Amino acid sequence: MSSIPVTCALIERDGELLLARRPEGKAMAGKWEFPGGKVNPEESNESCLRREIEEELGCQISVGTALSPVIHAYPGGNILLIPFRCSLLSGEPQALEHAEIRWLDPEHLPEMDLAEADKPIAEEYRQILDRDHGTS
Repeated sequence: MSSIPVTCALIERDGELLLARRPEGKAMAGKWEFPGGKVNPEESNESCLRREIEEELGCQISVGTALSPVIHAYPGGNILLIPFRCSLLSGEPQALEHAEIRWLDPEHLPEMDLAEADKPIAEEYRQILDRDHGTS
């Protein structure tokens, strides 16, 4: 079975990371995730992510470094989650399609009830930050 490509943004600001909580009535309601969405045919991962963040959060981002993609099997099918470190270009993120959004110190990621596919991304991100901070 092929995987559906989905991008997600690890939006960073002032040492914090933006998380979004899935709304009631959607799959995985109440779970926290990195915002993003499905890649349309003929769309690059980066342009997908910019479009999705504009739709979901009402702001513009700069798409930076990619992290390791994650294949995850959900009951509805497999997704290939493609994460990118991002920064805000303009606008203030708003929960347009989520129950809420929250800026969080990355060290608190393990305490959050993350969607399963987002967990390995959160772990890799924390390892990158630990490595970066260890060298400074």
